[in-house]
Amino acid sequence: MSEIEQETLEQSDLSELLQIRRDKLSALQQEGHDPFYVNTSGKDTNASVIHESFEELEGKDVCIAGRIMSWRDMGKASFLDLHDRSGRIQVYVKINDVGEDVYHGLSKWDIGDLAEVKGFVFKTRRGEISVHAREIRLLAKSLLPLPEKHHGLKDTDLRYRQRYVDLIVNPEVKQTFVKRSQIIKTIRDFLDDLDFIEVETPILNTIPGGAAARPFITHHNTLDLDLYLRIAPELYLKRLIVGGMERVYEIGRQFRNEGMSVKHNPEFTTIELYQAYTDYHGMMDITERMINTCAKKVCGGDTITYQGEEISLSLPFARMSMNEAVKKYTGVDFDSFAGDTPKAQAAAKEMGLPVEPHHVWGDILNLAFEEKVEENLLQPTFIYDYPVEVSPLTKRKQDRPELVERFELFITRRELANAYTELNDPLDQRERFEYQMKLRDAGDEEANMIDEDFLTALEYGMPPTGGMGMGIDRLAMLLTDSSSIRDVLLFPTMKPLNQ
Repeated sequence: MSEIEQETLEQSDLSELLQIRRDKLSALQQEGHDPFYVNTSGKDTNASVIHESFEELEGKDVCIAGRIMSWRDMGKASFLDLHDRSGRIQVYVKINDVGEDVYHGLSKWDIGDLAEVKGFVFKTRRGEISVHAREIRLLAKSLLPLPEKHHGLKDTDLRYRQRYVDLIVNPEVKQTFVKRSQIIKTIRDFLDDLDFIEVETPILNTIPGGAAARPFITHHNTLDLDLYLRIAPELYLKRLIVGGMERVYEIGRQFRNEGMSVKHNPEFTTIELYQAYTDYHGMMDITERMINTCAKKVCGGDTITYQGEEISLSLPFARMSMNEAVKKYTGVDFDSFAGDTPKAQAAAKEMGLPVEPHHVWGDILNLAFEEKVEENLLQPTFIYDYPVEVSPLTKRKQDRPELVERFELFITRRELANAYTELNDPLDQRERFEYQMKLRDAGDEEANMIDEDFLTALEYGMPPTGGMGMGIDRLAMLLTDSSSIRDVLLFPTMKPLNQ
C-alpha cells in the first residue's frame, strides 16, 4: 500500500470514528440525556486526596469528576480510569448498583468523555484504591478521539498548538506549569516579605523605553495615536521610586518584535524590582537569594540537573567583572588599554570578532564577552562592570567612568537576570538618551528614544537605587529542566498553519 493510500485510509477511519461519536451524542440527546445541558457537578474531592487519605476515607461517600482515560468492560461490571487535575483514580461500576438503564447507556460513552461519579472509597482485591460507583453521569462528550495512548502526542509543533490535548495526554506537562506557578508565587512571597510593593504599569506606551529592543506598534483610534507595546516597565517603576514608594516590583508581560528561538518568544514574562538606597551589590544579594529560594521550594533543594548537567544554586554565586571574564577565557586584558579604541579593534581582529565601524572600546569588550565567554558560564555567575556604551540607563563607576555599575547573571550559558545601580543624574541621562537617538537615526531600531517625562521625574530627584530584571520564562526553564522556552509557555506564539 502506498503512503497516499495509507493516508487516505487513515482519514477515512478517522471520519468514521468522528461520525460514530456524533451519532452517540445524538442518541443521548434523543433519550433526554444531553450531556451539554449539565451545568454543574457536586465534585467534592480529588483523586490525589483519595489516594493520600485512604485510611480516613475508606468506606465513605465521595463525589469525583474528571476525564475517562481508559475503560475495561467485564460484562456486568466495568473499570474506568478517571483523571482529574490531581491525577488518576480507578472507578468500579457494577450494573446492580447503578441500574440497568444507566449501565447499558454507558455504551454511548467514549474515552475522553467527562464524567461524574458518586460512590464510596474502597480497595479492590488486587489492592488498588478505587471508588465504587453508586451513581454515574456524563458531564460532557468528547467528539474528537484522543491520540493513541502508546504513541501519545509527541509532535512538538502540534503539542504547542494544541496545548489542551498535550495537557490531557501528557500528565508531566501539567507539572511543568504547576511548578511555573509555584515559582511566581515564591517570588511574590519572597519580595513581599522584604516590604516590596507589587504594582502595575502601562503596557501601551508612547515611547518604547527601558531596554534596547524592537517594539510592536499599534494604533489608538480615539486618540489617533501610534502606541508601542512595552518592551520593559523600567522607566515607570523608577518614576515610582522618585515618588517615594522606595521598594516596588512588577511581574508582567513584555513584548519584543524580534527573532524567535528556543530562548526567545515575542511575548514573555519578567520580574522587575527597584529598591531605593541600595546599589547593584544589593541587587546581587537579592537575586541569588530569590533564585535559591525558588529552587528549594520547587525542586526540593539547591542542586538541580539541567539537560544532563548538574547545576549548583547554593549561595553565594560566583562573581567576575566583565574584563576578568574576558581575560580568563581569551587572555586579552582590555583594562590594560582602557578607552583605547584602536587597540581594542586590533585585539578584536586577532580574536576574529565581527567588529562594526561605529564600535568603540566598550562595544568591543562587550562583543568579546558575548562571543568568547558566555558559552563557558554553566554555573551561576554574576558578570559585573559593563561598558557605558551598552548600558544607557546605568550609573557610572566613580573611579572608572568608562564602566557602569551593572551586572548580568548567567546560568547554563545564558543570561537570566540584568541589574544596575540606576542612573539618577538627569543631565547625564539626557546625554545618553541623545547618544541613543544618534544610533537610532543611523538605523538602529533597538536604540532608546528620549523620554522627556522620565527626565522630568529625575529632575525632581531620585535616591540612589538598585534595580533588577529577570526572565520568569528562563527561570522556569531552568527549574523544570526544559530545553525550549515554548515548553514553559502554555500558548507560545506560533505561525498559523494556513500561512
